[in-house]
Amino acid sequence: MRLYSETYGAPVVGGVSNPTGPLKPTLVFLHGLLGSGRDWQQVVTQLSIKYQCLTVDLPGHGHSRSIPAEEFEQRGFELTSQWLADTLEARGVTRYILVGYSLGARVAMYHACHRDTDSKPQLAGLILEGGHFGLPQSERAVRLDNDRRWAQRFAAQPIADVLADWYQQPVFSSLNHDQRQGLIAKRSDNLGSSIAHMLLATSLAKQPLLQSQLNRLPIPVHYLCGEKDEKFTLLAAGSDLFYQVIEEAGHNVHVEQPYSFARAVDDFISRTLFEAHSYKNKADGIL
Repeated sequence: MRLYSETYGAPVVGGVSNPTGPLKPTLVFLHGLLGSGRDWQQVVTQLSIKYQCLTVDLPGHGHSRSIPAEEFEQRGFELTSQWLADTLEARGVTRYILVGYSLGARVAMYHACHRDTDSKPQLAGLILEGGHFGLPQSERAVRLDNDRRWAQRFAAQPIADVLADWYQQPVFSSLNHDQRQGLIAKRSDNLGSSIAHMLLATSLAKQPLLQSQLNRLPIPVHYLCGEKDEKFTLLAAGSDLFYQVIEEAGHNVHVEQPYSFARAVDDFISRTLFEAHSYKNKADGIL
């Protein structure tokens, strides 16, 4: 199955130190729950000048709303990863970097950790924004109960009413009233039943613990988080991954600070794929 996707820019060759070098990787963007590929528009507008960009609508979202619900809820991460691979192959992508936010970051982690390293196209790097590495077994039952309650609400109630409560959760505490209202209006075009299926299929309670696998990946991994997002900044700090804190941003950095986000992505690619100096696997800084 192929997921809906849109391309921006054209394939580009070369890098900073070798402008006539190999083809630059395609940047593949995965949005968060309730979003769509269009959420990356401001970031893609900047980066598509230098890189080919591909935005993907995850299952249950945007133009990928249709989900084979029964099978999908049992194999959500596995099938999403496979459908992502099918989409990249259909698009003719040969080498790519995954850029994922929240749910999209968790899908990206799963995809990177469970794909065949010799398979095509080639995964060249991973950029994670506000993605959780997974829960210990002792915390999964509580999380699954919580996600089931939200899924029941999304499936049965007017979506605007559910969203009004959804954006009151602690992870969105950096949002002001106008920002919350804007998100409620923007996300109200989602189909509640499809969101419910995706929420259950990719619940954090069903996600494997991925941190140790990420640390062993043979590709560079970079974690981005907002300085106002205390929970995920702490997760990043304890992960042994290279991470970067973006000023004046909460959980959704690429929407709150798109220019800083795009610059961080470009710097990461230049530093790890096109510059001669070595890649460090852990750092702490403010962009």
